[in-house]
Amino acid sequence: MNQEFINALNEIERNKGISSDVIIDALEKALIKSYEKNFDDNANVSVSVSRDTGEAKIFSIKTIVEEVDDKITEISLDEAHLINSNLNIGDEVTVEVTPKNFGRIAAQTARNIVIQKIKDAEREIVYNEFINREKEIITGIIQRIDHGIIYVDLGKVEGIVPLSEQIPNEEYKVNDRYKFYIKEVKNTTKGAQVILSRSDTGLVKRLLELEVPEIHDGIVEIFSISREAGSRTKLAVFTRDENIDPVGACVGFKGTRVKAIVDELNGEKLDIIIWDKDIKVFLANSLSPAEVLKVFVNEKEKIARIIVDSGQLSLAIGKEGQNARLAAKLTNWKIDIKGTEQYLEGIENNSIVAEFPEEEEYINNLLGDI
Repeated sequence: MNQEFINALNEIERNKGISSDVIIDALEKALIKSYEKNFDDNANVSVSVSRDTGEAKIFSIKTIVEEVDDKITEISLDEAHLINSNLNIGDEVTVEVTPKNFGRIAAQTARNIVIQKIKDAEREIVYNEFINREKEIITGIIQRIDHGIIYVDLGKVEGIVPLSEQIPNEEYKVNDRYKFYIKEVKNTTKGAQVILSRSDTGLVKRLLELEVPEIHDGIVEIFSISREAGSRTKLAVFTRDENIDPVGACVGFKGTRVKAIVDELNGEKLDIIIWDKDIKVFLANSLSPAEVLKVFVNEKEKIARIIVDSGQLSLAIGKEGQNARLAAKLTNWKIDIKGTEQYLEGIENNSIVAEFPEEEEYINNLLGDI
């Protein structure tokens, strides 16, 4: 190694951000192992690489003794005085033992260390870039699909979409471009591993921020999202600005904003409702598009009984119970939905009894109207 090596280190430090001291420290440790492997595995040695010239020297650490029994670890006082006349018995002295052909080994070792450090630094740079983008949205091109796992070209790194993060029934093809949610970034020995998602509720949230300026600017806020990816999503929004219609802001002029999101999600339905601090109003809104007649709540247990017109029951429950299921997830309440006929029948045969505040009065009024 020579001055060219030092110049190369300085260039790497400028362009790659890798400290030359870090490389030299790693190199010195590697050279000790190389010396032990190629020359003497019993030696107690240290290595010094000049920060100015790049020259590598090996020093053996020896103890000064009256009579030498082990030439590897011991040195006589007379020999020690040739190095330093002030040394005494029991002192330690470093003796240069650099082999003649050690420069070739040092150069090869240095090359390997530099290559490895550059790879490590580049991996760290990519990891740091993507860890700061976790929970954000990113556009990528599907590169390949292997055993159901989708590999996505993100430019500097390859992202993966596990089966659990894919939208059911969504057809993925190589070279297709999609928007993905960066769910997690891991730092592995092979570099940054970026886990992407098409099914996470975070994707819907980020798409809304992208398409709806009022959400991006915080004028309209998202209270909660419930999603069955590929089929339907419910979204509760609100605003503190009385002059803003939060649902209208999300839908956009002639539905352009919501259409852009639905198109990105390949036709997934998007129900947007208004969150209200009155839990009864919020629960009623959550069953949209069904119209609710009455809401009873047990706030301690977070259980609700909701009455709808019998003609609205199937709409409130939804196909295979989806609307009710999404409403429960959206509100984080357990919801029991009854049609008026079903409710009255249950009251008459005592399968339904008053369990909630105000319900007994409601039942008496219903029975009085019959």
